[in-house]
Amino acid sequence: MGNPVVHWELMSKEPAKVADFYARIFGWKVQHHPEINYRVVETGAPKEMPGINGGIVRPDREGPWPGNMLFYILVDDLAAYRKKIVAAGGKIHVEEQKVPGMGKLSLFTDPEGRMMGLWKAKARK
Repeated sequence: MGNPVVHWELMSKEPAKVADFYARIFGWKVQHHPEINYRVVETGAPKEMPGINGGIVRPDREGPWPGNMLFYILVDDLAAYRKKIVAAGGKIHVEEQKVPGMGKLSLFTDPEGRMMGLWKAKARK
């Protein structure tokens, strides 16, 4: 079985403006979390064809941001996948970052420079 895409993220210089655009056009629900500089987006996909939710963020560092959009791929072991990425010609940009109460992520670029994310969800009790 493959590893599913479980989250997407838009990088924006004006996240409030971008969030309003998508909310007005597509009816997405956007909840701003100023304490983590993040907007959580619920796309409201119907059950017949479930989609994925995402987020909108203004990165802490200046651009350019490769691709300006990330997909997060669910994995069970961040370190093991980072090794696979490097061995296949990719580059790790964020080794491991904790997202409180949710899980951990790593960021990488593929051999053509597209930034992507790895996601390890927090274990459920």
